[in-house]
Amino acid sequence: MSKYLIVGAGLYGAVFANEAAKKGHQVTVIEKRAHIAGNVYTEDVEGIQVHKYGAHIFHTSDKKVWDYVNQFAEFNRYTNAPIANYHGEIYNMPFNMNTFNKLWGVVTPAEAQAKIDEQRAVLNGKEPTNLEEQAISLVGTDIYKKLVKEYTEKQWGRDCTELPAFIIKRLPVRMTYDNNYFNDKYQGIPVGGYTQIVEKLLDLPNITVELNTDFFANKEEYLAKADKVVYTGMIDQYYDYKLGELEYRSLKFDTEVLDMENYQGNAVVNYTDKEHAYTRIIEHKHFEYGTQPKTVITKEYPKDWHRGDEPYYPVNDDRNGKLYHEYAKLAREDEQVIFGGRLGSYRYYNMDQVIAAALYAAKKELD
Repeated sequence: MSKYLIVGAGLYGAVFANEAAKKGHQVTVIEKRAHIAGNVYTEDVEGIQVHKYGAHIFHTSDKKVWDYVNQFAEFNRYTNAPIANYHGEIYNMPFNMNTFNKLWGVVTPAEAQAKIDEQRAVLNGKEPTNLEEQAISLVGTDIYKKLVKEYTEKQWGRDCTELPAFIIKRLPVRMTYDNNYFNDKYQGIPVGGYTQIVEKLLDLPNITVELNTDFFANKEEYLAKADKVVYTGMIDQYYDYKLGELEYRSLKFDTEVLDMENYQGNAVVNYTDKEHAYTRIIEHKHFEYGTQPKTVITKEYPKDWHRGDEPYYPVNDDRNGKLYHEYAKLAREDEQVIFGGRLGSYRYYNMDQVIAAALYAAKKELD
């Protein structure tokens, strides 16, 4: 049997650890934070499961992944339906007929489409080359100005004309009165939070978990002891940034307990004007239809990433894409280390994609 070292106790690392341990291997999981579960970590505050590192809504169309994750928690029927606040005006997200009706007074899909077509004419048929042009092409100038431009520039710290067009392509646009953000077949929140899922994944006798443990403090020693390493941290950091530094965006979370039952009436409210420095407020109790006498809110502030900060989002532009591929070449040549997760793969992963990627990597490695 082999000795596996898993660097990072998030979803990817925990799923891989569980698969390796079930095959009889000895697994050590090390985590630099004081807790397991990575960015999906939830903690109990006033009887409310607080998403410590931002809102996480599980959604997937992959039945195998849905069945897999349901082994470890019971999921409720939560449907993600965020709203946008622009200077006190409230709009439904994603962009749908409710949004169009509030903004333009249109009632039918044909009327909404005609309005969008009228506004996208400013592009004169040009193929979108940046986020601004792509957004106008999708939803017209009014929605771009009120609900996309300032929010996106806060989120990424750049002008929309400097961001790639594909970023906005993930955003649904619907000609129906449907406020459900995701099109996936399965969606929900684990009753009692996400941390329990990772606890159960790591609860096998041949898995050892070490918290508050920095891989880079003893990197060579760890590599010498392990037959195989699964690394879920930043790929450029693993190689000591020797090809250059990849860019990330970081976040600051400001969480408050409020002595009231209901602060904003929705789990997620996006603030799309630049006057609010935060991009959104999360009211955690609404993820589980909470009836507690108090509530907990978190304001989410995007910020530039510097070494030592927590990296949350890769900046997927051409420069970073090319640099990542150079690091990926090094990774492919390293027979001891498997790189995975958002940071190891330098890509935006949803939770179901993380799980699917970890299961795939484990099968490839262990079978």
